[in-house]
Amino acid sequence: MNSGFRTGFGVLLVSALLCLITLVVARFWYPNPHELETESADISKTKGFPKAYWIYVAAGALIAAGFADFSLISFHFQHAGIISQITIPLFYAVAMGAGALTNLIFGRLFDRVGFPIVIVAFLLGALFAPLVFLGHFWLALTGMVLWGIGMGAQNSLLKALLTGILSVSKRSTGFGLFYTGYGIAWFLGSAAMGYLYDTSILSVVVFSVLFQLLALPVFLWARSWSNAQ
Repeated sequence: MNSGFRTGFGVLLVSALLCLITLVVARFWYPNPHELETESADISKTKGFPKAYWIYVAAGALIAAGFADFSLISFHFQHAGIISQITIPLFYAVAMGAGALTNLIFGRLFDRVGFPIVIVAFLLGALFAPLVFLGHFWLALTGMVLWGIGMGAQNSLLKALLTGILSVSKRSTGFGLFYTGYGIAWFLGSAAMGYLYDTSILSVVVFSVLFQLLALPVFLWARSWSNAQ
């Protein structure tokens, strides 16, 4: 407890090095990852990307814009005195645990159920803001679980959706463009919520929930276009 941040970041170095080692091992074991494809994707052999892809980009941007960064959440916890400073990392750990389980559960459900699980997952994720920003200890903790669920859904389901509409030859470029837009939207949304926080916490909640809920009909629109192609 008395070692300070230097020791904490030193411990994080271990996981970072293990991640790099795993990447190097994977590079030697599977130098050509495209060969792992069980079947070739013949979707969209024309130039550019299918229209469904760009609609998914818009949906992902809406999710990202409304998804509050943990830096704002942790600032709120400390500023409002909802939980102690030592408890804030524990809340984050709970959220990450929820996200890890979500990756497995929603990924499995997506393989079995298909697209409907996307709507359920992002609907659950959209509900975190009122609990985190307006609730006290237990409601805030529940909100962090939902925040972790939303994060897990973004990590697993967005990739699954894009993989289904992108040909193998365009997949890397497609992911790159998607996450460029996603990152820009998250930056702009985080900046907007940071500004709104000084005005009204309720406005942050409305902004977050509204943008994430707006993404749901856009996902449905993209789905209809992908089925039509």
